[in-house]
Formats: sequence, C-alpha cells, structure tokens
Amino acid sequence: MSQPFQRQCTVPAPRQPDERLHEWWVDNPWKIVANGKSLSGFERNRVFLNDDGDRFFEISAITGADSQGDGRGVVATDFNGDGRQDLIVRQAGGGPVLLFENRFAQAHWLRLSLRGTKSNRMGLGARIEAVSGKHRVIRELYPKGGFKAQGSSSVHIGLAKHKQLDRLTVTWPSGLKQEWLEVEADQHLLLVEGQSEPQRFNR
Repeated sequence: MSQPFQRQCTVPAPRQPDERLHEWWVDNPWKIVANGKSLSGFERNRVFLNDDGDRFFEISAITGADSQGDGRGVVATDFNGDGRQDLIVRQAGGGPVLLFENRFAQAHWLRLSLRGTKSNRMGLGARIEAVSGKHRVIRELYPKGGFKAQGSSSVHIGLAKHKQLDRLTVTWPSGLKQEWLEVEADQHLLLVEGQSEPQRFNR
C-alpha cells in the first residue's frame, strides 16, 4: 500500500506482489475498500454500552457503527447540539470519516467549558465534581486524544433523570476551588476562574 500526500496521488507497486505470500498493493489508500482489501482484516468496529459502571453490553450491530472500514481513531462529542454524545470515527479506508448520531432516549445533561485566569487559559487539569442527589460524577479536564483524533476541550456530564445539579464544584490547577449550587441541566456553561456567575452559551 502506498501513502500518498493527497487523495488524488497514486504510487505504483515497487515490484509485482507475490500472491503465494498473500501480498497485495493498492496505489492509493483511499481506494483500499473499493479494491476489496482491508488493513484490519475486515474486523468490524465494536461499540460497548456502559451499564451504570457495573458491566458493558456489546451493541455494535444494532447501532450500525460496526463498520469494517479500518477505523483508526474515535472521538465522542455532541456534534449536533442535542446534549447526547455522538461518535466521530477516523478511518484509513472506506471513507476518511464516519459520523454516528446518538439516538438513544433523551436524558438530562450539562456541558462545561472552562477558562483559566491564574491557571492555564483552557483550564486543563481542572477537577469537576457534579452532585445531584445520590448521582455523583467526577471529571478531569484532559482532552482525550488518539491516533488521528483529538477530543473536545469541553466537559460533558450526563445527568440521567436529574433536572438540576445540587452542587457543582471545580478545583482549578491553581488550587482555587469554586462551588455553584442548584445549577440547571440541559445547557452549555462557560466557567471563568474566579468569577462567581457562569456564562451561558446560546444554542
């Protein structure tokens, strides 16, 4: 397989592939699937559903996300603004990017963006604790990255049936701890280090 610098480029094989050794050559990696080949050996992508932190269910086929296009990186993010985490899959073949919309039942959520003043501007390393009744979620702001993938610098918090948080606490990298009470769900907030009032993003 070649690795051209742009999608229209083709590179001829340096020699005739040896079929006895199951060798093959594709002159452009974007044509791998069209040529009936796969770097992943046609292994399908897998999707697992977390059941309240106790176990996982394999739901690949029913979600339609079980592509065999040689997925290389995945990012969970809300790309359509409905409060549910969707999936963006980066592939080496079968099309460069696949988008999978989350169509599970709507639940409550909160999205947070941080802006540091004494800490770094993006608030990287901040610890976030969200409490509503017995429901407690802890996040740390470290955008997750993978091969050809980079996660969002905002933080998504799933709230299930809770319409508001009893308490939201942010511990900034500078050591400053801030707390907000009775925060409404289903909104995107900007929290600025040292400011007492969150700013709401319009959807």
